[in-house]
Amino acid sequence: MAIGKADVAGFRGWGRLDASGWTTFTRGRVPAALALLVTLLLLFPSLVPSTPGNPGGLIENFLPWLGVPILALLAVAVLRRSASALLAVLAAAAVWLAVFGPSLLPRSPGEHGLTVVQHNVSDVNGDPAATARTIVDADPDLVALEELTPSGVAAYERAFQSRYPHHVVVGTVGLWSRFPLTDTEKADIRPEAVTGDWSRGLRAVVRVSPDRDIAVYVAHLPSVRIRPGSGFDTRWRDESAGLLGRKIAGDDSATVILAGDLNGTTRDRGLAPLTSRLGTADEDFAFSWPTAFPVARIDQVLARGAAVVDVRTLPETGSDHLPVVARIRLDDHAS
Repeated sequence: MAIGKADVAGFRGWGRLDASGWTTFTRGRVPAALALLVTLLLLFPSLVPSTPGNPGGLIENFLPWLGVPILALLAVAVLRRSASALLAVLAAAAVWLAVFGPSLLPRSPGEHGLTVVQHNVSDVNGDPAATARTIVDADPDLVALEELTPSGVAAYERAFQSRYPHHVVVGTVGLWSRFPLTDTEKADIRPEAVTGDWSRGLRAVVRVSPDRDIAVYVAHLPSVRIRPGSGFDTRWRDESAGLLGRKIAGDDSATVILAGDLNGTTRDRGLAPLTSRLGTADEDFAFSWPTAFPVARIDQVLARGAAVVDVRTLPETGSDHLPVVARIRLDDHAS
C-alpha cells in the first residue's frame, strides 16, 4: 500500500511542537504517571503498606473501583491530545480487564450439589417475614443469618419451619438447614478487648447424606471503621479472623464451609487467615453492601474440600446488606 504525502505529514505531526513547546508524546506526563500508578495498584496492591492508617487494606476492598479513575484519565488523555498518557491509560485498562473482566462475563454455574444463602438480616429489620420470603424464594439448602434478635429468631423459626426443620442459634448468628444437624457448638471468635455479651460464631456438623458430614461455620466478624487519626481501623476484625482461621485450620472435617458477614472482601489482606485456607467463586461484582448503593461484597461463602462455583446477590430486604446466594459443588474425594 502506498503512503501519500498527507500520511507522511500526519506522522510528522506527532512530534510537532505546540505553542507551549510540548509534543503529543511529552505533554500529559501527569495523567500518564497517574495511569501507571493505577496499573501498579491493580497488579501489586500488597505493596501498599498497612501502616500508618492501613491504606493497603482500604484499597484492597475497593480495587474494582479503580476503573473509575481509568475512565477519567482516558478523558484527560484525549482532551490533552497526549499520546503518552493515552498509552499509559490503555495499559491500565488492559490490566483492569485482565483482573476483573472474567467476573463480567456470563457464566453457567454448572453442576452443584448445595446452595447456601448468607445474609446479615440487620438487628433493626422491620419485616423479617418478608426477608424470609426472599430467602426461601432462592430455594437454598442452608441459610446462615447474622444480627439476629430474639424477636427476629422467632419470626425466622416460623417462616422456615416447614422448609428448614433443623436449626441452631448461638448469640446473634444462626443456621437453618434442610439436613439434620448432628453436632453444634459455639465458635468463640471474640477479640480480647471486647467485653460483655458478645457471641457471633458457631460451628455445626451437617449430614448432607447418610455417609457424608460437612462442617459449617457461621460468623459475624467485628465491624471496621475509618477513624480520624487511625485511618482504616480493622484491628478487632483481623483478630477475630485470626481466631476463626485457627479453628478452621484445626478442623479435621474433610469439607468445611464458612458463611458470614466478614466485613471485608476476599482481597483484603486482613482476612488472609481465612482466604488462605478457603476458596470462593471469582465474582468480584456481586456487591452486597450497602443496600442503597452496593460498593463491595463483604458477605462471603467460602469452602474447603468443596468448590464455590457461583455467587450472586438477591433482591434487597429490610437490611442494609443484600443476601448472597452461593452454589457449591461437593467434591467426591472429600466423602
